Formats: sequence, structure tokens, C-alpha cells
Amino acid sequence: MNKTRFHDNGTQAVLLRQRRILMIKIISILFPFFILGAVEGLLRVFNYGHDLQLFITAPGKEDYYVLNPSASLKYFSNEQIATTGNKELFKKVKDTNSIRIFVLGESTTIGYPYFHNGSFHRWLQYRLWHNYPNKQFEIINISLTGVNSYTVAGFAKEIIPYQPDAVLIYTGHNEYYGALGAGSTDKVAGSPFMIKLVLKLRELRLTQLISNTFNKIRFLNSTTNSPADGKTRMELMVANQQIQIGSELYKRGIEQFTNNMGQALGVLDKAHIPVFISNLVSSEYDLFPFISAPVDSIKYPDFNKSYREGQDLIAKGDSIAAQKAFLSANNIFGQHAGCNYYLGLLSLNARDSVAGKAYFDNARDYDVLRFRAPSKLNEVIAQLCTRYKQAHLVDVRSVFEVNCLAHIIGESLLLEHVHPNLRGYSLMSDAFYQALKQEGILPENTVETMDYHQLRAKMPLTAVDSLSGAYKIANLKRSWPFNQGTNNDTTIINGPEEQWAYEIAFRHTSWATVMKELLTNYSRTQNWNAAAKVLSALALENPTEPVYFEEAANNYGKADNLPEAMCFFQRAFLLAPSFDKARMIFVLALQLDKPKEALPYLDYAIANNERKMELQKVRTLVLEVLVLQETIQNEPGNLHLLNQIATAYFKMGNITGASRYVDKVLEKEPKNAEALALSNQLKKA
Repeated sequence: MNKTRFHDNGTQAVLLRQRRILMIKIISILFPFFILGAVEGLLRVFNYGHDLQLFITAPGKEDYYVLNPSASLKYFSNEQIATTGNKELFKKVKDTNSIRIFVLGESTTIGYPYFHNGSFHRWLQYRLWHNYPNKQFEIINISLTGVNSYTVAGFAKEIIPYQPDAVLIYTGHNEYYGALGAGSTDKVAGSPFMIKLVLKLRELRLTQLISNTFNKIRFLNSTTNSPADGKTRMELMVANQQIQIGSELYKRGIEQFTNNMGQALGVLDKAHIPVFISNLVSSEYDLFPFISAPVDSIKYPDFNKSYREGQDLIAKGDSIAAQKAFLSANNIFGQHAGCNYYLGLLSLNARDSVAGKAYFDNARDYDVLRFRAPSKLNEVIAQLCTRYKQAHLVDVRSVFEVNCLAHIIGESLLLEHVHPNLRGYSLMSDAFYQALKQEGILPENTVETMDYHQLRAKMPLTAVDSLSGAYKIANLKRSWPFNQGTNNDTTIINGPEEQWAYEIAFRHTSWATVMKELLTNYSRTQNWNAAAKVLSALALENPTEPVYFEEAANNYGKADNLPEAMCFFQRAFLLAPSFDKARMIFVLALQLDKPKEALPYLDYAIANNERKMELQKVRTLVLEVLVLQETIQNEPGNLHLLNQIATAYFKMGNITGASRYVDKVLEKEPKNAEALALSNQLKKA
């Protein structure tokens, strides 16, 4: 027995020793992680680094979220070239009467070079304000310049908890040279899994500390004073200037776009969130390819001879012979971008637009400096839209082609290689608007709609907006890869608007500051319509601030533009309801002969009648007008009914409405006694 007990004790001692060894091993393994965790905790306590969550509480607006300006740092390894997006607020608690739309993408999506109200989502928002006066819209553009599908996919996952009713996406041109692009200087080597792991690690403050330390050491060891060394962001982002079609790097870009956009559409589809993704547009007719693939003179010995011959013949004006020479060169080597571009021009010259378009498409796809997305990405976008039920293709490309000569996209809609001009952005907005209507995201219109042509005429864009965009593009084209002009080129300034535009373009002042300067000038000269236009622009920039809507409405009223005055008072009322706003709206609605639209605001004014005004009588007369208008639908020639409506309007003090109906009667019967009598009363009023 004693022997057995001794054996048991020995066994227990061995087991205890093994457990201790195991614990020591576990502690040894976990200790570094504990230290790292402690360091991470301390860095957070002392607020080192950046919180990379997508949204933060808006400064000074506790009830609103806004895009975190540091959110982009997750995708850029170099903080100095990281970009920030718009500051568009949305409520933490979504209103029941609100439609919330997020916009994802890159520089085109955010509206480069105009930004602000030049972007397509602002055109869309302005139209929605007019077509749905009683509906609140939150359109939050979280696009960034210099990013690609990695950022779009990451943001798509993060917006789901914020209850979007729809997501709009335009992306693809930055797939090779945007942050983490296959041919970018700002990339992570390895598989997609490794890239996603790095993105996750960048959220840690410890990783940020290591990265910042490394960048500082690299900068100190650099022979130049600036990491940028005078280069534009476009040039800084390009690592590989030649990515030939079909190459491994080319395929990697297509694959990363396919995977990332598949994930983005997949998570949104699973969350039952409708996604509207556009295909891509780029300049074809007006942009000679940046870089053509080098042609192996040994493998294709006669190509260069035929190509140079074609160039010489074009210079001499012999287009027929030039076309033959370029066709000969193209038969020898068919993937030369420049050769295809010349053939496109010559085909158009020969009035063969079908062949011309095909050659221009080839010229874009064979351009080895990939600032324009290859056509393969449009194929991927179309395929993804068939895979996911909630994904809807917005065919912006077809819209642009229809609006271009010979259906070949060029400078009539684009400023350079990929960015639309103001007309182009307006067409983009119309394409998204029609898609949202078609899929039932937008409710049925209850009032007269603003169509595309009215939108183009009324959009509150100033000459400063247009000029500042032009100056930015002119400056861009002086640098690589355009190299059009020199740095000594000067911009002629002839007036204050051009001066302000120049200062915005080169960041000497802010857009908001210039808008307020314009407003002061227009108000001083009593140009009320121009002042209202600027205030409308400020309202688009600050859609949560009722003061801009109310001031715009007041100025439109001074300009005798009653429909716009009513629209902006309605937007102001949605943000901050009040008796005075309700009163202004129902008065304007009655002056515009819209008694049905006046009634809800009249009811609000009666329920909140702080001024103790006699409004019940007005309500009775409004109901009388509604009955008379319904009756007259069946008796359009009944002049007595028209006179009754005029009388009812006169009794409620609506001289404008009464005069409108008296004029209708006298137009049909100039000697109508009842109308003439009422006309005399109106003249005395």
C-alpha cells in the first residue's frame, strides 16, 4: 500500500511539474502579446495616432455623423499623399421621412475638378429637392481621390449599420495607380489576404507608430527636401508606367477589381441594400494615348517603317495613303495604342464611325499607362450586376455616347482623360436619377417635376465654379503625363470672378469664402436672383443649415421667382418647422394657384397660430377653391366657375391668384361683366 501511495505521489509531482512547464510556455508565448497590448492601450490612452473608423460625431453637431478625415489613412501608407473627402453631415437617428443615399468612388465621383456643387450627386440632390418638396434626402458622398476598389469595398462594409436606402458607386479608373493598386507606388506586396491583413493592422496605434517612425527615418535619409519633390499626386502614385494588356500585372488589376467589387456588392446584397453601380467613361476621340507598347524591332521589323510613314503622310495631308500605311503597321502588330488611335481618326475622316469607334476603344485598351480603365472593367461591372439581385447597372457610358458626335466620347463631355465637365456631371446625375426612379427608390412624384433641361438651366453653379475647374485642369495638363505647356504659362485675370476662381483653384482661399464675397456683392447691387443662386449653392453645401434655405427663399421672393421661393421655404420648414415658414409657404402656394399644396401648411399654421391670425376663414375659402377646381375639370368652359375661384382668392387676399383667373375669363370673353367688376376691385386693392 505504501509503495502504491509513493507511486501516486510521484505521478502527481510529475503532472504538477508538467503543468508548470505548460503554464510557463503559455506565459512565454502570451507575454509579448501582453506587452504589445499594453503598449497599444497606452497609445490609445494618450491619443497617439488616428482613429480610422469611417464616421465620427460632427464637430459642433452632436446629433450628426460626418466622414472621418482620417479614414483614408487605412488605405494610404504615405500620410502625405492621403486624401480627405467631403464634410457631409447625416443624422445619428434617421428620420422616418428621410431617404439616405451613400455615394462611393474616386475623384470623378467626388466631382473633380469642381468639387462642391459640380459633382453629380449635388446635381441629383438639387433635382430631388424640387421634385419631392416634402421629402428629406441625405446624400452622403464618401468618395476620395486617389483610391480604388479596395477603399470602395472597405467603405461598403462599414456603411451597412447606418441604414442606407441606396448606395451609388462609380469607380475603376484608379485600379492600377490608386492606393493599393497593382501598379501603384503605394501598394502592399503579396496576396489579397495579406493586403487585407495589413489594412486591419493599420487600425492599431502600434502599427501607426512603427509606420510613422519608418517614414521619418526614410525622410531623414532622403537626399531631397520633400518626399514629393515637386511631383503631382498622379506622378507620385505611379510605380509601373507600362502595364501591357494581357500581362501579369494587367491581370492582377482586373482580378483585384473583380474580387473587391464582388465583395462590396455581395455584402450590400446580403444586407438587402440596393446598389446602383455605373460603368465607366473616358476620353477616346480627343486624347492621344499616353504611352504605346514598345514594338520589338526584331520580331516585327517592318512596323516602325509603316508607322512613321503613316505619320509623315498625315503631316502632308494625304489621309487615304496614311490610312493604308497605318493599316499595314496594325496588321504587323495590332496592340500599338498610337497606331489604333490614328486609324480611329482616319476612319472618322472616311465617315466610318463604327470602325473609328472600334479603333479608339483599342487605343484606350492598349495604352500601357493605365490612367483610363480598360474596357474589361466595364464587362466585369455588367457581369457583377447579373450576379447580385440588389445590384443595378447605371449605363452612364451609353448616355455619354448618345450625347457625343459619332457616339465617340471626347472633350464635349470630358475635361481630359476621365473627368467630366459640368454638362458631363449633369448627365451622370440624370442617369442615376432615372435608375433610382425605375427601381422604386424614389416615391411617385406628387408635384410638377424638374426635368433634366430645367435642371441644367437652374442648377446654382456660378462662373467662379466653372472657372476654378478650368484653372485646375489647365494646371494639371502642364504636368506629367500630359505635359501640355510649361510652368511659365500664365493665366490672364480680367475681373473679380476670375481672380476668385484662380484663388480657389490654387488654394489661396476657400470656396465658402468666395461664395460669401459673391453674396455680399450681389446683395449690395440688389441683384436678388444672383444672390439667391449663391445662397442655393451654400444650401447644397450645408443641407443641414435652415438659414441658407430661408435666405435663398427670401431672395428668390425679392426677385419675384415665386416657385423657387416656395421650394426653398419648404426645405427650410423640413429642417426647422415654424409658424412663419408655414405661413410663407401657404401664401406662396396660393399665389401659384396650388391650393392642395397650401392646405397642409395652412393646417400647421392654424395648429401653431402664435400670432392669433384669422386663418379658419382662409381655410374655408381654400376648400371652396379645391371643390371649384375639381368641378371645372368637367366644365372647362364655365366662366362663372372661373369667376368664383377668382372671387374666393380675392376674399382671402390672394391678389395674384385672383388676377390670374380674371385674366383667364377676359381672355375668353373680354366683356364679361362679372370679371370686369372684379378686375376693377383688384385694381383698387
